Amino acid sequence: MLTVVDKPIIQYVVDEALEAGIEHLVFVTGRNKHVIEDYFDIHFELEQTLKERAKKAEITLLQQQLPKAGTVSFTRQQEPLGLGHAVWCAREIVGDEPFALLLPDMIMKDEKGCMKGMMELYEHSGGNIIAVEECAPDQAHKYGIVGVGEAIGEGFRITGMVEKPAKGTAPSNFFINGRYILQPEIFKILETQERGAGNEIQLTDGMLKLLKEQDFAGYHFKGETYDCGAKDGFILANVAFALERADIRPSVEDGFRNLLGRLK
Repeated sequence: MLTVVDKPIIQYVVDEALEAGIEHLVFVTGRNKHVIEDYFDIHFELEQTLKERAKKAEITLLQQQLPKAGTVSFTRQQEPLGLGHAVWCAREIVGDEPFALLLPDMIMKDEKGCMKGMMELYEHSGGNIIAVEECAPDQAHKYGIVGVGEAIGEGFRITGMVEKPAKGTAPSNFFINGRYILQPEIFKILETQERGAGNEIQLTDGMLKLLKEQDFAGYHFKGETYDCGAKDGFILANVAFALERADIRPSVEDGFRNLLGRLK
């Protein structure tokens, strides 16, 4: 719910999903996260205040961001047992259908949304899709890395996956960036998945098992990704999206030029 420029991080991710044609959103939350559910509900008091102040543009924006009734679901992850466990917690809502998974601390910027590009690749290849980006080869040990096979559209066949490989052992420099399209068979695998790194149920471990049975493709995202779970990523996201705004770009540019001018 941290704000990037003037809207919560999670709104950017929701907008990306909606742009891709996602029709139903499932939020996996935890304790004390009711503010997320409240955010995607009607704000009677705020709307009334805006009406009294004749803030028509603000009212329109608020109404546009409100999901249609019945298109949003929430479920709880009672214990923080890892990403794989969080995905498994949504199994009853998702059912026996392919689904998209978007990690909400990662926001992306490009002319075409990352998930929209993944959906286009999915229509061509089917199976499972993982969004990937390139990193410097000497930084590959910091990420989940995929093996690269034959080219497919704007991506390639994935031949393997490894979480934070030892230096010099990575199969490529393509790292997983937090966007997935997965088949429902992953739920059965996660149901009996043993705990891995960090004593958590790791999604990567489950996908490795699914890779033995189903095809995986990597969508090569070439835009910009900001990890808002890190201080530097959060700051850079605010700068990048502020510079996209015609109403505040001039003052932001001037302010940053002044700040950079002070650096020695």
